[in-house]
Amino acid sequence: MVLVALAVITAAPAAAQNDPYTIMKPEPWLPPKYQSPRSAETVPPPSHVLPPAPRDRVPPAIVVPQTGRVLPNLPTLSPSGPNGTETGQDRAARCAHQLGVYGAEAGNPAAYLGSCVNQ
Repeated sequence: MVLVALAVITAAPAAAQNDPYTIMKPEPWLPPKYQSPRSAETVPPPSHVLPPAPRDRVPPAIVVPQTGRVLPNLPTLSPSGPNGTETGQDRAARCAHQLGVYGAEAGNPAAYLGSCVNQ
């Protein structure tokens, strides 16, 4: 029984190689594959130009109207805008973080968050 199974398994690939109707044959009506004229040339590496350094801009401090306290803004940890600028999402995340840092000193949380985001 084992010998019959072994004979069938080894005979199947040999029969597939001699099959005139295999789908893996190259089709004669297709043109040859395109060879790029630039394939032999070497492409020079790009010049090493460093992007401008991100600006470390911190918005001005926020005055809390309920308490009269002046709370400084924290710097943005990861500005994701073009050339390292702070986007609206960065500003919202920074203001929500500051609200957690300052806690009760910020007064009304919704007012603080709104005034910080709309600076």
